[in-house]
Amino acid sequence: MYDPMLMRDMKEAAERVLDAVAAEERIIIYGDYDVDGVTSVSSLYLYLKSLGADVGYHIPCRMTEGYGMSLSVIDRLRDEGCDLIITVDTGITAINEIKYAREIGIDVIVTDHHECHEGLPDAVAVVNPRRPDCPYPFKELAGVGVVFKLMCAVESLMNPEDSLAVCVRRISHEYCDLVALGTIADVMPVKDENRLIVSY
Repeated sequence: MYDPMLMRDMKEAAERVLDAVAAEERIIIYGDYDVDGVTSVSSLYLYLKSLGADVGYHIPCRMTEGYGMSLSVIDRLRDEGCDLIITVDTGITAINEIKYAREIGIDVIVTDHHECHEGLPDAVAVVNPRRPDCPYPFKELAGVGVVFKLMCAVESLMNPEDSLAVCVRRISHEYCDLVALGTIADVMPVKDENRLIVSY
């Protein structure tokens, strides 16, 4: 497994997550409705709950909301006291929605694996191995694979006395079933880190 900190903005994302947990901020995971999105939401939700976070989630309705973030949902999340949105398997093209969220006082961390269009969202962190400026050596993680790397990064920052390998092993033991399910269902190539995740 590669060091998650090789991914652009990963350190900023992991530090903001830990700050939110410590400050008891309201965190909302904003996902997608396919298997990759649902396993991304599930694994991150369970992990943040294990840290004692005040966390909820929003998965759009395919029929009424469609794909991606919406301004009306962001308004509702603000009214419900949301301080931080973490997108999973979505968000890389939500430039206007994320700009709006920040204007009304909600920080956003983007985790995604889809191709980047021109420009990136103005988020606290944009974690996506397909970013043109991202040096991460494996570009074909599923959305849940990117979430897996975020959880490993948070775990390693929380436990500096442990080696990265120990932290990755701990996260793998708890969440690799969900990560493998999302990876296979999203038809990602079973090679490199994906092969390790699936075989474990």
